[in-house]
Amino acid sequence: MPYFNFTVPEATGVVAACAPEESSLLGFVSVLAPVIAGGNTCVILASQSRPLCSISCAEILHSSDVPAGVVNILTGLRTELLEHFSSHMDVNSMIYCGENLQEIKMVEENAALNVKRAVIYKNEGWSKKTSQGPYYILETQEMKTTWHPIGV
Repeated sequence: MPYFNFTVPEATGVVAACAPEESSLLGFVSVLAPVIAGGNTCVILASQSRPLCSISCAEILHSSDVPAGVVNILTGLRTELLEHFSSHMDVNSMIYCGENLQEIKMVEENAALNVKRAVIYKNEGWSKKTSQGPYYILETQEMKTTWHPIGV
């Protein structure tokens, strides 16, 4: 039976993200921008050691055209909040930036509880050209495919 199909990327929904510690502003924006460009909402944990850049970015977002509630920035201890981010049932995707193997294992195990997508960025040099680009938007997108029969 002949058919045709088309696939369309759609937003995942709520994305929780832990911004990188070592690159407070560039890493923060590099994680946040693809999420909101893809139509998602984001709850992002700012760098624990350098949160000032993220808080300044919050002021910019507040006075921009980004609707209220699309970007939610939290500050605090990563060790206390990471488990809640990765296990929350209303979160559809989780982005983790870091190299701690125990934290990565916990994120991946908790993400499996409600089949959320876990995106892990290890050793990501955010200033490199290969760490930027439109393909990062697809990390938090779902592909919806529609099939149509022909000649029926």
